[in-house]
Parts: sequence; structure tokens; C-alpha cells
Amino acid sequence: MSIEIEFIQEYVPKVPENVLDLVSRALTEAARVEEVDGEVTVTFVGNERIHELNREYRGIDRPTDVLSFAMNETGEDEMEIFLGEDMEEMPNMLGDIIISVPKAKEQAEEYGHSFEREMGFLAVHGFLHLLGYDHETKEQEKEMFGRQEEILNRVRLTRD
Repeated sequence: MSIEIEFIQEYVPKVPENVLDLVSRALTEAARVEEVDGEVTVTFVGNERIHELNREYRGIDRPTDVLSFAMNETGEDEMEIFLGEDMEEMPNMLGDIIISVPKAKEQAEEYGHSFEREMGFLAVHGFLHLLGYDHETKEQEKEMFGRQEEILNRVRLTRD
């Protein structure tokens, strides 16, 4: 399984290269565990921007830590009808993950673990949402959070 990751740095100061490498490793492992190929964009923003997006797309008027916007919600059957044979040539665009860097720093301190661990957690959390995981019910939460921990443990992003 392979995944292409594009990073967009809207937040200043920019996320350091070592953290980008770590997020890349975590997302690559998540794709391997989930047996999915595709492309994902990860954008790093500040609290003001993620607040705007949260309000606009979710109707929640406050900043959050991570947002996910899945691109494949139409379903492959509908896309195949629309695109025909061209679909095989199309990349599997999974979607966008938006991470608030200040919120990640704040939560890392609050939870007593590293900024790197929090960034990896948020990236994997957002990625699993792109694949349809959710945590609306206790059962869903148990499944999603269990999957997150499994992936994070595989890349040695355990809680400090």
C-alpha cells in the first residue's frame, strides 16, 4: 500500500521537517494497516483559520484540533459511471486533513506528551475519518481509538 502526502504550511512558524517526517511515517503506516492507496493533503493552520472552517463546514463556532474533508464520499460506483474507463487512471484522492498547530501544542502540554506525538495522533485521527471511521457512539469510538493506538504504537508514538 502506498500513499502520497502533500503538506501545506499556512501556519507560521512552519512545522519542522522532523515533525513532517514523523507525520508522513504515521500516515504511511495508517495506509498500510488500512490497506489503502491514495493521496492526502495535510494543511497546517492556526486557531483562527480552523475556527473559520469549523464554523463554516460543521456549524461549530470554536477552534478545533483537526478537521477532515473526504473526497471519496460519492462512492466508487457513481464515480465509475461518471468517469467510465478513465477512473482507472485517476488517483485515489482520499481528502484533506487540516491540523491546528497551536491547538496541537496546547493539547500536548495538557495531556503531558510530546508535540510530535500529538501531531502524529491528529494526523492519524484525521486520516481514519477520511476512511469513514467515526466516534459518534461508544462502539465506534472504541474501534477508531483502538485503531489509532495500534497505528501510533507501530511508529513508536506512544504516550510519554
